[in-house]
Amino acid sequence: MPRGSDKNKAPSQRQLQVGEELRHIISETLQRGGFDDPALMDGNGITVAEVKVAPDMKNATAYVMTLGGRDINVVIPALNDAVAHFHHDISRKLRMKFMPRLKFVEDTSFAYAERIDNLLKQT
Repeated sequence: MPRGSDKNKAPSQRQLQVGEELRHIISETLQRGGFDDPALMDGNGITVAEVKVAPDMKNATAYVMTLGGRDINVVIPALNDAVAHFHHDISRKLRMKFMPRLKFVEDTSFAYAERIDNLLKQT
């Protein structure tokens, strides 16, 4: 099997399970708070939609959105600066051989779905 075809492969059951566990841990950490950055003081206003884990389990991407999409350009860098805070909680609650390196990105799926919905309503 050529190496490039791995990108088209669906995630394994283990990847999905670990991603869901990470999503719960990240959400709990945001709710509990304790961050130094003022952009993260309202952790309840941040939604973790999905966490995708790489096949080697060494990297994970968390897709997040703020309520109403406000201040997302400030929140994403703040979350990425606070990765050590999240890693601490993840290492205590999730037993794995390797700790996945966490990266936060904006979840654009809601905006995309809304755009499609608007296009469908126009026809």
